[in-house]
Amino acid sequence: MKNKKVLLVIAVLVVVYGVAQAWGFWGHQCINNKAVFTLPKSMFGFFKTNISFITEHAVDPDKRRYADPEEAPRHFIDIDRYGEHPFDSLPKYWKDAVVKIGEDTLKAHGIVPYYIPKMLYRLTEAFKEKDKFKILKLAAELGHYIGDAHVPLHCTRNYNGQLTGQHGIHGFWESRIPESYGENYDYFVGKAHYIKDPVTYTWNIIKESYAAHDSVLQLEKELNMRTAADQKFAFEERGATLVKVYSKSYTAEYNELLNGMVERRMRLAIIAVGCFWYTAWVNAGMPEINDPEIVAITQNFRVEMDSVNTIYESRKKLDGSGHED
Repeated sequence: MKNKKVLLVIAVLVVVYGVAQAWGFWGHQCINNKAVFTLPKSMFGFFKTNISFITEHAVDPDKRRYADPEEAPRHFIDIDRYGEHPFDSLPKYWKDAVVKIGEDTLKAHGIVPYYIPKMLYRLTEAFKEKDKFKILKLAAELGHYIGDAHVPLHCTRNYNGQLTGQHGIHGFWESRIPESYGENYDYFVGKAHYIKDPVTYTWNIIKESYAAHDSVLQLEKELNMRTAADQKFAFEERGATLVKVYSKSYTAEYNELLNGMVERRMRLAIIAVGCFWYTAWVNAGMPEINDPEIVAITQNFRVEMDSVNTIYESRKKLDGSGHED
């Protein structure tokens, strides 16, 4: 009877880990933070002084998904909805894609490779205007979308293993693994360079991510088949809540099978973010911004984020998971 009561308490408290996430909050913040160190001296001082903002607000687009219905499509693309040879049939430029596919269909299947160049343009304009707060805000958000594009499961309609009986694999790959091993990753990725063709660069990221999605799914499927059910999951305390997570041993085995894939994708995301920031600055005429001052947050932004955070926290309580989509 005592054991039954314990199990009942666990059932009440448990929150199943593994709802779709995009690098998790930790991953996105790490990517933006490390990208600052890829910048040249002419930009580094400004970004380093404001690295707290760049890091903290890397997750704003995820929070905004609850408040803005236009936000969700910006984080992914289900490229496999466009036939056997999607990269040949799908136009690289937004206007051409709208003419061929239609805006509603494009948004339904995700628009991240189209949105990244748009954000690059906005950041370039902010640099031209020397609007320091806007530069930081747009740089932080651009970093988020670039990070998302580097995630294999952000490029397939089977984004959370729901089509193959692997529900939860999204968060497993993107959050559980980097949060478990990310402190030991090698973040020395070199210096940012100028991107001559940002559209092609962006689509190449998508191609590489999509090419890896089969391995992400297949390796976990094989591991699951040879793992006893009671060895796959465990319970961990998260504050006052008991959370069901992939066990440490299962996580370690999957990470080993992936052979460094998560670290490689994160490293590529970091250098890509730095390159896009640098490209925006160069395209803007390399304005002088390198004064070591902490930029004040605008009142309008405070009001906006107060509203977004309120909705996010409310939604988090409703779904009970506190997940970062």
